[in-house]
Amino acid sequence: MRAIEIKKNIYWVGAIDWELSEFHGYLTQRGSSYNAYLIIDEKIVLVDTVKSHITDEMISRIKTIIDPSKIDIIISNHTEMDHSGSIPEIMKYSPNATVICSPNGEKGLKKHFDTSSWEFKVVNIGDKINIGKRDLSFILMQMVHWPDSMATYCCQDKLLMPNDIFGQHIASYERFVDEKHFDIVMEEAKKYFANILLPYSKQSLSAVTKIEKLDIDMIAPSHGLIWRGSDVEKILKAYDKWDNNITENKAVIVYDTMWGTTKKMAMSLYKAFEEKNINVEIKNLRKTHISDIMRDVLDAKYICVGSPTLNNTMMPTVAAFLYYLKGLRPQNRIAIAFGSYGWGGQSLDEIKQIFEFLKYQILDTIKFEYIPSQDDLDKIEKELKNKLG
Repeated sequence: MRAIEIKKNIYWVGAIDWELSEFHGYLTQRGSSYNAYLIIDEKIVLVDTVKSHITDEMISRIKTIIDPSKIDIIISNHTEMDHSGSIPEIMKYSPNATVICSPNGEKGLKKHFDTSSWEFKVVNIGDKINIGKRDLSFILMQMVHWPDSMATYCCQDKLLMPNDIFGQHIASYERFVDEKHFDIVMEEAKKYFANILLPYSKQSLSAVTKIEKLDIDMIAPSHGLIWRGSDVEKILKAYDKWDNNITENKAVIVYDTMWGTTKKMAMSLYKAFEEKNINVEIKNLRKTHISDIMRDVLDAKYICVGSPTLNNTMMPTVAAFLYYLKGLRPQNRIAIAFGSYGWGGQSLDEIKQIFEFLKYQILDTIKFEYIPSQDDLDKIEKELKNKLG
């Protein structure tokens, strides 16, 4: 295993998880990486570690540069186990190393591991440490996406190591965004934000506002590929849009169906949006995972959810999607609930309840008993077009 130099005497020494298929409840079809960074200076610094099951891969990369026993400082930007899981093993190599973390980071690490023999240095925003030719400073980012989250910045190298923020779940031999197809990286960065950071967009906005004031030419997150050069501005611009909940004139229609009626209704809605030149995506919950749908929901102005009534409630797939949506809390959307029923019709009220909880503007609720006629379907299309203006 080889280390990769990303700046003079700064190395990527992380691990690649080629087989990871699920993370935090969403699909990671492209795997992931856990990025750790080794800084060689008068003091040797390791910034973050990797998930415990691939600790050996990280250590083997470190050994190509130095003996791990020479590590003086371990910076833990985030306590979550995919980044802190290897700290106990590193501490066996470097028992005299100092662990630097945020105040909440210290609390979290002590609850995860036996830290009785560890020396901690707790830092706050603006704190700085000198490691020789370099100064490292810290930005506390509470609730982006855990209370302990922080970023490490090296002004001499114009390098930001912000842990989860700006990350993507991609397993890749390449280490930099500009070595990969840019659209693929942005697709995964968007999906990452939609499924991990969206509920904390206000806190993310606060962090990014501070970050934008720094002199940065490289952002090295703890998942996925490293942003450098002009790509730094591109990801900052994307986060500005996502953090500020800026949507496009776009609709996402999400549904499940039993006998095809709810699908027919979904297609009538689809035709109406298309006729009004509104970008529209249609997602069958049997075919598309909720985490992939959230990527499209992230910048959609309209959210349409349809379900038939099954056993006096929604289809299980629709319930799962709506509760996932409720947890991620995209704001200021325009919503439509639709579906068919045989005798109860409770699914529509349940969909509306989630929309009301999220404070969405409910543009319409549409339900039909059993099978709508073609005239009924045409009426759905016509009425929606009128409401869209």
